[in-house]
Amino acid sequence: MPAARESLLDAAYTALARRAWSAVRMVDVAAVAGVSRQTLYNEFGSKEGLARALVRREADAYLAGVERALAAHTDARERLVAAAEWTASAARSNALVRAMLTGCWSERLPSPTLSAVPSSSAVPAQRRADGPLPSPGDFVGLVRDRAVATLSTSKADTSELARSCELVVRLALSCVAAPPGEGGVTDLVKAALAPSHQALRITS
Repeated sequence: MPAARESLLDAAYTALARRAWSAVRMVDVAAVAGVSRQTLYNEFGSKEGLARALVRREADAYLAGVERALAAHTDARERLVAAAEWTASAARSNALVRAMLTGCWSERLPSPTLSAVPSSSAVPAQRRADGPLPSPGDFVGLVRDRAVATLSTSKADTSELARSCELVVRLALSCVAAPPGEGGVTDLVKAALAPSHQALRITS
């Protein structure tokens, strides 16, 4: 039941914004979602299963935002700037995204293991949540690869492009860990991508 599943995840996310994950009760999540506690356990198996599914959903939403940012412009530099801005913005507004990108999980948040766990449900979506969750290093690779796929214009060697994209991703993540001053991530990435800068070479 996809609708119930999303309602439960929405309820869990809202509860997490109000209290520490350790204080979030399954019965309360079910009540807010308008389903029985048994339905919640059928979908996620346990509170850990709910946490893994919630983290997976927020990871997917972050990566979908990266793809939207990369598609929002035609200029290569502007695409990378947009992806970096989205990364910083998503991390500011979503504590789970920030934790996933930095690996810094506070005591208020669930901190599911990143490795795969035995599946506790026959529901395909649950099996996906039981699979491995991305680490900060995984996110670097995922965003870099999406950027390369978007920006690559031929089947020529993309190693230089990949290095440039990864450096932009890592610059964005550094802004998540240590927020920049005036001008923010935008000015930093634009400076790094300036034609005169030798560290990054992006062809528009």
